[in-house]
Amino acid sequence: MSSNKTRIFIDGQHGTTGLKIHERLKDRPDIELLELPMADRKSLPARVEIARAADIAVLCLPDAAVKELMAALDGAEGGDADVCVIDASTAHRVADGWTYGFPELSKQHREKLRVSRRISNPGCYPTGAIAILHPLVEAGIVRADSTPAVFGVSGYTGGGKELIEVHEKPGVEPFGLYGLELTHKHVPEMKKYSGLSRTPLFVPSVGHYAQGMLITVPITRDITAKAVNAAEVQKVLADHYAGETFVTVRPLADRKWLERDRFLRADRLIDTNSMELAVYGNDADGNVLAVASLDNLGKGASGAAVQVINLKTGVDETTGLAVA
Repeated sequence: MSSNKTRIFIDGQHGTTGLKIHERLKDRPDIELLELPMADRKSLPARVEIARAADIAVLCLPDAAVKELMAALDGAEGGDADVCVIDASTAHRVADGWTYGFPELSKQHREKLRVSRRISNPGCYPTGAIAILHPLVEAGIVRADSTPAVFGVSGYTGGGKELIEVHEKPGVEPFGLYGLELTHKHVPEMKKYSGLSRTPLFVPSVGHYAQGMLITVPITRDITAKAVNAAEVQKVLADHYAGETFVTVRPLADRKWLERDRFLRADRLIDTNSMELAVYGNDADGNVLAVASLDNLGKGASGAAVQVINLKTGVDETTGLAVA
C-alpha cells in the first residue's frame, strides 16, 4: 500500500454492512478512514475523487450505484483506477475480472486475493452454501451436474434498513419463507463457486431475531456420484478446512453445540467472523445433512470484507475480528 497507514474509503458507511465495517476499522492504528462531508455523500464526482485517493474502496451500495461509480472510477482521467475495490453488492459477484472474497475457497485463493484489485464480497447465504458444496463437488462426492437443495434462515438484519424497520414494528411474522420465485440474487454465485453446472434450488427464510444464520444442504443420493455416508462427507470438509482459523468443522454428529441436546441456535456466532460446519446422518436410510452456522453480518458480510482487507494489507488475518 502507498503509506504507513492504509487509506480506506467506505462508500455507504451508514448502511448495515458499512457501519459494521467502519466499527471494525475505526480504532485501528494501521488504518486511515477517508470520509466525505455529509453534503458530498451523494455527489458522484466527489465520491470518485476520494475513492481514487484511497488504497482500498469498499462499496456498500445498491447494485446500480456500484455500477455507476465503477464506470466513473475507471473512466476518470488516467483510465483504470489503481485503487483496490471491494464490492459488497451483488453487482460483480460472478463478473469476469473480479475475485471472489472467500479466502478459504481453495489453498490458492488467498494469493489471488492478495494481487487482485477487484474483489467481490460474498453474500451471506452463499458463504455457507459454497463452504459446504465446493469441497464436495471438488472431491467428486456431489455431482457438478446435480441440483442440490439449499435451505437457509437469517436474522432480519440481512435485509438491511428496510427489513430492520419492518421487524422493529409490532405484528411482524415470527418466521417467513421468501424467494419463492426461485430466482434469488444469491443463486448465481452459489452455482459458480460451488462448481455446479446446474442451478441449485435455494429457499431462504427470515426469523424474527436480529443476527445469525444457518444454512443446510441435504447430501442425498440423487446429487452424489456414489452412495456416501456422513463420515465420508465430514472427512472431506474437515480435510479441506484443516488449519483454517475462521472456518472450522465440528466432529461428526456433534451434539455439544446443540441447545438441550437437540436445537441448533441460529444466533450462536454473532459478532464473530467464524463459520462452523457440521455433518449429521442416518446411515440406515442413506441420508446426510450438512449445516453451516455463521453471523450474516460477520463472515457473511462485514467480517468477510475486513478479513480481505487484512490480507491485502499484510497484517494478521484475525486483526480486528473475533473468533468463536
